[in-house]
Amino acid sequence: MQPADLATITRDGPIIVFDALCVLCAANARFVLRHDHGRHFRLASMQGPVGAALYRAHGIDPTRPETLIIVDGDQLLTNSNAVIAIWSGCGWPWRAAAMVRLVPRFIRDPIYRLVARNRYRWFGQRETCWIPSPADRDRVL
Repeated sequence: MQPADLATITRDGPIIVFDALCVLCAANARFVLRHDHGRHFRLASMQGPVGAALYRAHGIDPTRPETLIIVDGDQLLTNSNAVIAIWSGCGWPWRAAAMVRLVPRFIRDPIYRLVARNRYRWFGQRETCWIPSPADRDRVL
């Protein structure tokens, strides 16, 4: 995928890039599709061409990521900031969970990374990538 293609894709609103083989990550993707009533976010798996290209464009190896990312134009969110942005983007009552932003990043990011490093061991790994329902396919790149 060419940089110009990525620039075009990311101009249309925030994209959450996640691990579709991770049970926890796929549950988070389903959460977004279910609770993002304003259809603010789009999703791309790191295993797919768009997600992998976005990871590489931001210097992250898509075969060994330790964070989900949100790409919105030139803006990149990682670690706990990405999770907080998801909660904020889903509106009420989920927006209230974004109060975790009051916890300093030097505390919340190491906790995020601990969970990310152990996500397969603690939550499991799918044998195949999670696939959205037909109603949500237009939101998954």
